[in-house]
Amino acid sequence: MNSRLSATTAVLALLAATGLARAEGQLNIYNWGNYTNPEVIKKFEDKYKVKVTITDYDSNDTALAKVRQGGSGFDIAVPSQTHLPIWIKEGLLLETNPGGMENFKNVSPDWANPEFDPGRKFSVPWAWGTVGTVVNTSTYKGDINTWKIIFETPDELKGKVNVVPEMKDVVTAAIRYVGGEQCTADKEVLKKARDLLVAAKPNWVAMEYGAIDKMKAGDFQASTTWNGAALRIRLARPDVNFGYPKEGFTYWSDNVVVLKDAKNVENAKLFQNFIMDPEIAAGLSAYHRYANGIAGSETFMPAEMKDAPEIVIPEASKAHGTMAMMCPPEVDAIYTRIWTDLQK
Repeated sequence: MNSRLSATTAVLALLAATGLARAEGQLNIYNWGNYTNPEVIKKFEDKYKVKVTITDYDSNDTALAKVRQGGSGFDIAVPSQTHLPIWIKEGLLLETNPGGMENFKNVSPDWANPEFDPGRKFSVPWAWGTVGTVVNTSTYKGDINTWKIIFETPDELKGKVNVVPEMKDVVTAAIRYVGGEQCTADKEVLKKARDLLVAAKPNWVAMEYGAIDKMKAGDFQASTTWNGAALRIRLARPDVNFGYPKEGFTYWSDNVVVLKDAKNVENAKLFQNFIMDPEIAAGLSAYHRYANGIAGSETFMPAEMKDAPEIVIPEASKAHGTMAMMCPPEVDAIYTRIWTDLQK
C-alpha cells in the first residue's frame, strides 16, 4: 500500500472528494471461468496501479465450498443471487455498502434493491441472464422453445445432448416441465421430476460445462445453457439457436462481493465501484456476452448484442420467465437427493 493510503486523514478525504484516490498492491478475484474481460482488467490495473490475479471456478457450489474453508486468499467472488443469501447469512462477506458508492447511480432500478441483497449492502451487478436450451437447428427442425429437447429427447438428438451440471438449473427445469413451480415442496411433483431426469439421462452424451466449444465443434447438437454462452456459439455457428422453454425458464444474476477475510479490501471496493461505470460494464458484457444491470451501458455495447435474440427476450417468451429463487433448506435437501440419484 503506497504513501497515498498512509497519508493524513485530511489528505485522504480530499483525494476521495475529488475522485483522485488511488491504491497500489494486489487484487485477487475468484470468478466463473471464461467470464472476465482481460481488457477491462488491464484498464483497472493501469488506473489504480493494482496487479489483478483471477482464479476460475465452475459452479456456485464449488465457490461456496472453497470460501467456507477460509484462508482462500481471494478478495472478491461472484456468486449467483440464488446463493448470495447463504454467503451473507454465514458471515462470509464484508459489508462494503456499494449503495453508497459514487457509481451506484448507474445501477438500473430493476437491480438497485434486489431481494437477495436489500439496499445493495454487499454486492454490485456483474451480469444477468436466462437459462434455456441451445440447439443446432440444422440437425433438429422442431420447436426449440421447450425442455422436451432435454427431458424427452427427439430421435435426431439422442446421444447428442449435453446438460450443464448446475444442480438448481437442471432440477428446476425438470420441475417446470412436469408442471410444478420452482422451490415446490410437493413430494409428488418432486418424484415426477426425479423420475423424468433419471429416464432422460441415457439420451444424453455428457453432463459438463464445456458446451460452448463442443457446440461450436459439433460434438454436441443440443445443450442446456445460459443465454450469453448461446450467443457466443451462434456467432461462430449461425445454425445454433437459443430456446426459451415455454414450460418455464429462470432469470439469474451474478454479483461481485468482497470476502470477509479479504487482504486487499480497498482495492476490492475500488473494483466494485469501477465496474458500475457504464462503459466498463459494457466492456465486461462484450466479453461474457450477458446483460449487466448498469443503465447507460447499452450505448457502449457491441452492435451484435444490441438486438441479439439471446439477450433481448422475445415478447412471446417473457411471460414464461421467473427469477431464480433461493429455496428453503428442506427443499434444497430434496434437490440434492434428486441430483445424487441422477449421478448414479
